[in-house]
Amino acid sequence: MTSLLPGFLTMASLIVAIGAQNAYVLRVGLTRRHVGLVVAVCALSDAVLVVAGVLGVGRIVTAHPAVLTWVRWIGAAYLVGFGITCLWRARRPSTLVASVAVGTRGSVLATVLALTWLNPHVYLDTVLLVGSIANQHGPAGRWWFTAGAALASVTWFAGLGYGARVLAPLFARPGTWRVLDVVIGLVMFVIAAALLLG
Repeated sequence: MTSLLPGFLTMASLIVAIGAQNAYVLRVGLTRRHVGLVVAVCALSDAVLVVAGVLGVGRIVTAHPAVLTWVRWIGAAYLVGFGITCLWRARRPSTLVASVAVGTRGSVLATVLALTWLNPHVYLDTVLLVGSIANQHGPAGRWWFTAGAALASVTWFAGLGYGARVLAPLFARPGTWRVLDVVIGLVMFVIAAALLLG
């Protein structure tokens, strides 16, 4: 039980940073469409990845670095495409209000899965780092650590997705959506560059 808090704090420190996934959760939260789906996919994915790390999948990832190289290139290509889409929305004011809808349930699911699973850092941070730290807490403690990490993920993504509605009055103006789309687009390009250069 004493490993619950360290697990929570370790995971929280890793997922709070602004990234492609968090930016998308914020955008979906602002639109108030498919928020539960996105929050569930993000939190469940984190839990699966941490459990995989605890069970030793990190050793497989370390033994086959070519897998992470392919994920890095595919993820970077996806992020660049997503960034271009955001910038395209921002440059066409007539579509800004219509683009508040983030898409169909299927397109939202595909996007959040891609932003989550095509990010090589998620394997390094969640599987290797969190998994190895969890295993230092002993046979029983590692599962409490894992529970704490999963709780941090649920707390963060639910807070970000459902808490975004507090910002809704600010985003009632199309100009604010333009700024958000430009910022998200640029963040996608920076993360893609970091993937390719890292």
